[in-house]
Amino acid sequence: MEQLLDTLDQYPLLLPLAIMLSRVVDVSIGTVRMIMVFRGRRYTAAVLGFFEVTIWLLAITGIIAHLTNVIGYLAYGLGFALGNVVGLIIEQKMAVGQQVVRFISSEEGENISRVLRSQGFGVTEFSGSGREGPVLLGFVIAPRKKVAELMEIISGVDPKSVVTIEDVRHSNIVEYNQRPAGGLWGWMRILKKK
Repeated sequence: MEQLLDTLDQYPLLLPLAIMLSRVVDVSIGTVRMIMVFRGRRYTAAVLGFFEVTIWLLAITGIIAHLTNVIGYLAYGLGFALGNVVGLIIEQKMAVGQQVVRFISSEEGENISRVLRSQGFGVTEFSGSGREGPVLLGFVIAPRKKVAELMEIISGVDPKSVVTIEDVRHSNIVEYNQRPAGGLWGWMRILKKK
């Protein structure tokens, strides 16, 4: 460790860069960890927490060993800010969990439901009344990775439909196969049962 600190003393910009990168990594991990906590994935959160704190210790050691290095403080703050952004981008790419997509349509509700079902999505429908008359409300629980596809289908059938999306903390629905029931996928399901 002492040899590393001597090397960092020889190259004054290397320490702030190392501090910033450490903070980007540890805050990114921390952001993903918090989202895992909210989604009820406690073991994943625990493992991420271990790595988050270990990397944070490396960053804070660099700051404490060089208290007069003002650029180190700025790098620490910049790393924190960038880490939040990077962590959210990582979490969006991972798209862990499920969401409820609700749609309200006054004209094409049944067609939306039919098309969604043909694409392998489960839809629960309710009749309702809106400001301008009868409407159909549809509820779909889907993996987050499928929500963009779901939105595209809904807006393709009825661009005037109202759509809301909400995260699901817990559901008794397993992230089921979203493919249509027929064809090769239907046969594979039958073969798995034997």
